[in-house]
Amino acid sequence: MLTLVALVEFSAGAEATGQRYEDTVLALLSRHHGRLERRLRGTDGQAEVHVIQFDGRAGYESFLADPERAALRDALGESAPTTRVIEVHEV
Repeated sequence: MLTLVALVEFSAGAEATGQRYEDTVLALLSRHHGRLERRLRGTDGQAEVHVIQFDGRAGYESFLADPERAALRDALGESAPTTRVIEVHEV
């Protein structure tokens, strides 16, 4: 099991676009044996935090390489959110 926390920051003025992108991309997780455990939005609407689990690293890597995900991101250009991903474990 691979657990990740993603800190997603939306471009100023493109918050709604970024949120729609995340809605679409997160729906792709199941293709790669991943699931969204938790999705939290900052009170200012500028960022989200996602807790995501994959059955293994291969699923995460295939999610990153998903051509539909890449096409969606490319279509947003500079409006695409920035994401920092941290691998985590229970303590």
